Amino acid sequence: MKRRFLRLVLTALFFAVAFNAVYFSAIRPWHLRWGTTSSEQLAALPGDELFSGPQSAVTHAITINAKPEDVWPWIRQIGQDRSGFFSYTPLENLIGCEMPSVHRIEPRWKDRTVGETVWFATPKHFSGQGKMIAAVVQPDHAFAMVSAADWQRLQTGGQAQDVIWSFTLEPLGASQTRLIARLRAAPPSNGRAQLVSSLFWEPAHFVMERKMLLTIKSLSEHASVAMIEENRPQS
Repeated sequence: MKRRFLRLVLTALFFAVAFNAVYFSAIRPWHLRWGTTSSEQLAALPGDELFSGPQSAVTHAITINAKPEDVWPWIRQIGQDRSGFFSYTPLENLIGCEMPSVHRIEPRWKDRTVGETVWFATPKHFSGQGKMIAAVVQPDHAFAMVSAADWQRLQTGGQAQDVIWSFTLEPLGASQTRLIARLRAAPPSNGRAQLVSSLFWEPAHFVMERKMLLTIKSLSEHASVAMIEENRPQS
């Protein structure tokens, strides 16, 4: 019995070590920079200048076959108070976000304004703390949000220290766009928090944000094609 137990322990230990080796050497680096080029990883993006001090960064990107001005309307509709986050809405609602899923352009939703609250859940959930504040709004180019505490720091001349989440649209040729999403956050405070972040929060963010980028790509491309067809001269 003791030998069998020892074999089970050694087998579990082997698989744990093997998993960690593969995950931290290959899988984690891949999902932290999914879709990006080396230059995009190193590029200074709108909003980066607002964050100071030690930080960890995750950058994802995707090519969209539409112009930046055709992608921007979907970016400005991000938020529980608008279209949702174009991701796995049922998963978001499992934790009480009450996230909508609006896959159409709503003319009544204009560009966000700097200082405006972007809700991640209804105010009645999470003690009203499920929100970020729009800190950068550059129509057809960039949108960035910071935590409520960071917004207060920015208003008093300080810089963000908690988290900043940005979306940047870079034109690629005449009819394509690179959509670059970047999350900067304060590093975990200790080894245990770092492990939880690496094995849970980072993969979870990747899964949700990847779906978000893919959905925005699909919506933008379909809307762009529909507009071209609508404006095409009739023979």
